[in-house]
Amino acid sequence: MKYLVYCLFFLLSFASLQSQSTGHSLSVEVSVDEGILNSFSRSGRLFIFLTKNPDLEPRNQTWPNPYSKTHIFAINKNDFPQDRALLFGPDQNWTKTTEWGLSNVPEGIYYMQALWDQDTKESRTGAPGNLYSSKKKIEINSSKKVAVLLNQQIEKRSLQEHPLAKLIDLKSDTLSSWWNKEMRVKASILLPYGYQEGKSYPIRYNVAGYGGRYTRLNRLLANKKFMEWWESDQAPKVINVFLDGEGPFGDSYQMDSDNSGPYGYSLIHEVIPKIESEYRGSNDMRTRFVDGCSTGGWVSLGLQLYYPDIFNGVYAYSPDAIDFKYYQLINIYKEKNAFYNEYGYLRPIMRDQYGEPMLSMKEFIAYENVFGASDTYLDSGGQFSAHTALYSPKGKDGLPQPMFDHLTGEIDSLVAKSWEKYDFKKYAEKNWKTLGPKLQGKIYIWMGDMDHFYLNTGTRGFENFIKNTKDPKSDAIIEFSPMEGHCSLFSHKEILLKIKERLKKSE
Repeated sequence: MKYLVYCLFFLLSFASLQSQSTGHSLSVEVSVDEGILNSFSRSGRLFIFLTKNPDLEPRNQTWPNPYSKTHIFAINKNDFPQDRALLFGPDQNWTKTTEWGLSNVPEGIYYMQALWDQDTKESRTGAPGNLYSSKKKIEINSSKKVAVLLNQQIEKRSLQEHPLAKLIDLKSDTLSSWWNKEMRVKASILLPYGYQEGKSYPIRYNVAGYGGRYTRLNRLLANKKFMEWWESDQAPKVINVFLDGEGPFGDSYQMDSDNSGPYGYSLIHEVIPKIESEYRGSNDMRTRFVDGCSTGGWVSLGLQLYYPDIFNGVYAYSPDAIDFKYYQLINIYKEKNAFYNEYGYLRPIMRDQYGEPMLSMKEFIAYENVFGASDTYLDSGGQFSAHTALYSPKGKDGLPQPMFDHLTGEIDSLVAKSWEKYDFKKYAEKNWKTLGPKLQGKIYIWMGDMDHFYLNTGTRGFENFIKNTKDPKSDAIIEFSPMEGHCSLFSHKEILLKIKERLKKSE
């Protein structure tokens, strides 16, 4: 019996060693094209993207989509030479999304791309001015050195020209003072057909899904069916404002933060007054509305709750967690670990519409760790970077205090407690006596009961509170659609029609 155990142990050990030795090392020699040397900065973060999907642009796979199968490696470099190629070896201190490294790449055909993140103004790698290489097909069947040339630069954003489209580009005195440097806030505007200067119009403030930029208006302008409707007599005469989601740690969430600064104050006291003085011809709260989906659903609901005298209605679809007892599948006030549940299983963060888990919280954070210059999610520009910047106190290192450890998932209960200020259920409970009367007739929330990110749990928690309110009894409308996923029923046209109906009832 003992002999059999030894044999089994030997076979398992041999199999383990074999599995560890099946990959091959990959070194990457990076150089900069002479044509863009004048815009090259020697300090930045190098990203290497590897995917087996030939139809993808690897550098754009910055979100852990389980279908893209893109593997990402990153490393900081402060003295990149301008005049020669620089070799990045497999044994350097890469932060990565994979269990394997560049010293042990599994065999196969890959499509590789390099990106040099040198921009310091924006929070994500898609920022204008960053450099990247062309996509290159490589076959890994032995140890290799691959040369890549940074020969392209991400262009500046621009808003499509259209008679009804306008750009707001405002220097925020509030944010500039807070950051001690110039900070600008942008938004785009879609005016109603037949717009007349000086006339008073209702106004809609739309908040994007995570990280959405003001240039998303371009998609609407290019949508022939929508624009035909918008330029007809059937569309409501409403000014549409598309707020910009960019912030220092990712999406600003349009709210005040210990880390990103007073974005909420800037919106209410700088951005809105500027837009409405120039285009609306009115400062009437009764005809001011806010909406959005996903991040936009959370932000729009938050703006209505925290600024109840500014907005007269919110249409929030698939909002991020609005009850932190259900921060997706994590009770942040009770549980000890964000990656593993109480049964020791990896906690899923994403599922398909039929409930099949697709991605774990641990995998998601591994992606964000790669995009953070600190090698953590805290400054990744991603979802949990932005959440932490908004909800957490500022840390001693200048980064937000992490609610959970970036490698182990261990939850810091003291930091979790500090998140209460943006737990909408707790906020509404605490302030209902004065807040409740100001919210009557103003709240509409939609959620798919098979939300891809388990956000229906937090909305259910908030709904339980709403159902039991008194003095006043809330008339908030919270709808759950069975078997619907994340943002699946959100529609710009439907939001505008809801606003039109609301305006009719107010006449």
